[in-house]
Amino acid sequence: MPPSYEASSLASLLVQKCTAATTLRKARRLHALILTSIPAALQSPFLNNNLLTMYARCGSLGDSRLLFDKMPHRNTVSFNALISAYSQSSRLALSSFEMFSQLDTEGLRPNGSTFTSLLHACSLLEDCMLGSTLHAQVIKFGFLGDTRVQTSLVGMYSNCGDLESAKEVFGSIIDKDAMAWNSIIIGYIKNDKIASGLHLYGCMMRCGKIPTQFTYSMVINACSRQKDHALGQVVHAQVMISGTPTDLPLQNSLLDMYCSCGDTNAAFEVFTRIDNPDLVSWNSMITGCSESGHGEDAMEMFVKLQQMTYVKPDEYTFAATISATGASLASDYGKPLHAQVIKFGYETSVYVGSTLVSMYFNNGESDSSQKVFSSIADKDVILWTGMIAGHCRMVDGENAIKFFHGMSKQGHSVDSFALSSALSACADLVTLKQGEVIHCQAVKTGCDLEMCVCGSLIDMYAKTGNLQAAESIISKVGFPDLKCWNALLGGYSHHGKAEEALKVFGEILKQNLKPDQVTFVSLLAACSHCGLVDEGKLLWDIMIKNGLRPMPRHYSCMVSLLCRAGMLEEAEEMILVSPFSGNYSDLWRTLLSACVANKDLGLGVHAAEQVLSIDPDDRSTHILLTNLYAAAGKWDNVTKMRRKIRELMLEKDPGLSWVEITNDFHLFSSGDQLHPEIGKIQGELHRLQGNMIRLETDEV
Repeated sequence: MPPSYEASSLASLLVQKCTAATTLRKARRLHALILTSIPAALQSPFLNNNLLTMYARCGSLGDSRLLFDKMPHRNTVSFNALISAYSQSSRLALSSFEMFSQLDTEGLRPNGSTFTSLLHACSLLEDCMLGSTLHAQVIKFGFLGDTRVQTSLVGMYSNCGDLESAKEVFGSIIDKDAMAWNSIIIGYIKNDKIASGLHLYGCMMRCGKIPTQFTYSMVINACSRQKDHALGQVVHAQVMISGTPTDLPLQNSLLDMYCSCGDTNAAFEVFTRIDNPDLVSWNSMITGCSESGHGEDAMEMFVKLQQMTYVKPDEYTFAATISATGASLASDYGKPLHAQVIKFGYETSVYVGSTLVSMYFNNGESDSSQKVFSSIADKDVILWTGMIAGHCRMVDGENAIKFFHGMSKQGHSVDSFALSSALSACADLVTLKQGEVIHCQAVKTGCDLEMCVCGSLIDMYAKTGNLQAAESIISKVGFPDLKCWNALLGGYSHHGKAEEALKVFGEILKQNLKPDQVTFVSLLAACSHCGLVDEGKLLWDIMIKNGLRPMPRHYSCMVSLLCRAGMLEEAEEMILVSPFSGNYSDLWRTLLSACVANKDLGLGVHAAEQVLSIDPDDRSTHILLTNLYAAAGKWDNVTKMRRKIRELMLEKDPGLSWVEITNDFHLFSSGDQLHPEIGKIQGELHRLQGNMIRLETDEV
C-alpha cells in the first residue's frame, strides 16, 4: 500500500478526532501527532482548516492564528474558520474585518459563510455604518439572494436599532424560513416594539411557518414583559398542539410568563413537569410566589431547593426569598435567612444587601439595616436609595437627608426614587432650604419632570408653607397624577385654605381621576379647620358612594368637624356607628376636648370613660377630665383627679422644636440643659428679656 494512501487514511481519522476534541490540551496533543505522523507535503488545507476550527472551539484563538499564519496553502474556508472565531467576541470582532481584507488581498472570493460571520461581528459591535458598508459588499459579490445572508442582515440591522432597514431586508426575502422570522421578531422585541413583534409572530403563523423552540421562547418572554396572560396561554396551547418538544429554556420562559402574570398555579403545574429544573426554574418560582404575595409558598420552595443536591441557591435566590418575608417578623424568617446568606458567602452582595436592608426597615430595625449597609463595600444606587427610603418611612428625615447627601458625595447619580424620598424627608422636617437644594439637583439631573418627583416637590413646598411654589410646579406638569393633586390638596388643608382645596377637588374630577382615601382625608380636614359642616357632610356622602371605606382618620376629621360646630350629640353618633369606637381612642378624646370647651359634663365623662377603657393610663385624658370638672365647678372631683394623676406619676411629654442653621439641625426641648451651646442660648434669652423689659418701661 503506497505511503501516500496510508497518510491520507490517517489524516481522515485524525480529522474526525479534531471534530471531537474539546480541551486545549487534547487539541495540542492531536496537532503534535499530526505534525509527527503526516509529512508536511501531505497536510492538506482541509486538514489544517479542521485544526483551525478545533483550536477556536477550544478557546485558543492564538493557536488558531499561529497555525493560520504558517499554513502553506490557504483557501476561503481557512479564512472563514478564523473570521467565524473572531466574530464570536466583541473584543476581537474588528479582527474579523482585518481577515476579510487579507482574504481580498490574497485574491480569494468570500462566500455566504464569510458574510454571515462578518454580519454577526457587526451585530456585536452595534456598528450600523460598518454593517451598511458590508451590506454593499454583499450586493457586490452577489449574495443578496442568499437566505442565510439576508437573515444575518436582518439580525444586524435589528441589533443596531435600525428596524426600518431590517424590515426592508426581511421583505426582500423570497422564501422566509423560521430563522428569518425569528430574526425579525426578536429584533422588534429587543427594541421594545413588543406589540409589533407579537404581530409578526401572528403573521408567521398565518403564513404556515412552523415556529421553533426558540420562536416560542422569545414570544412567551414577550408576553411576560407585556404581562399578557391571555396571549401567553394561547402560545402555550400552540406549543402543546404542535407537539414541539419543550426544552428547559422554553419551560423556563413559560414559568416566567405565568409568574409575571401572577398565575402561580399554572406556573407550579409547568414546574412539576420539568424533569430536572435548574436554578433559573427555582428562582422564577420563588420570585413569582414572592411578588404575588404568597410568601409562605416562596419559603417552602426555598426549603425544597436546599434539599436538592445538584443545584444550590445563588444571590438572586436569597434576594427573592428575603423579599418574600416582608409581612413576617424578622426573627421568624428574615434573620435565619440572613444567617444562610452569610453561610453561603453572599453577605457582601449588593443585590442581597438591598433586600436585607428593606426587610429590616420593614421590621423597624434601622440599626440592623445600617450594619448590613456598612458591610457592603461596593454600594450601588439601589442600596443607597433603600437607606434613604427606609429612614423616610420610619419618619427619620434627618438620617434620610444625610444618606442622600452621602450618596451624592460618593459620586452616584441620584435617580427619581432617591430624590422623591429625600424631598419627602424635607417635607416631614418642614425644612424649606434643604428642599430647595434637592430641587436644584432634580433640575440638574432632569428628574424634576418625572411624576413621582413632581408629587414630592409639591408636597415639600406645600408643607413648608410655600404654596405659590407648589402651585407653580403643578401648573408645569402636563397631566398631573392623583399623587400630585393630593399633595397640593394636603397643603391647602394644612394651611386652612378650604376654598382652594375644594377647587382642587373639582379639578381632580374634571381630569377624570378617581379620588382615593388620601384625597378625602385632606378635604375633610380642610372642612374641619374652616367649620364647613355642610360641605364636609357632602364630601362624606360622595366618599361612601364611590365605594371608599372610611378609615380612622376620616372619622377623626368628621368628629372634629362636628365638635367644632358644637354638634356634640351628632359627633357621638358618628363615633358609635364607626367600626373603630372600641379601639381608636382619638375619636373619644376629640369629643372629650369639645365637651370641656362646651362644659358638657355628662357627655364628657362618658367620652373619658371610653378612652380610659382602651388605655387606663392615658395622660391627656386625665388632664382633660380634670379641666372638665373644673369648668363645671366640681372641685371635689378635680381634687380626686389631681390625686390620681400624682399617683400615676403622669408628666406631660416635653415640647420639642428644631431650627435649621447652615445645614445643621438644632433640637430643643422644654427644660433642656444638654445642648452644647446652652450658655450662649441662655445669654441671648437674658439679653432679649432685658430688651423687652426696657421696651415696656419706655412705653409706660
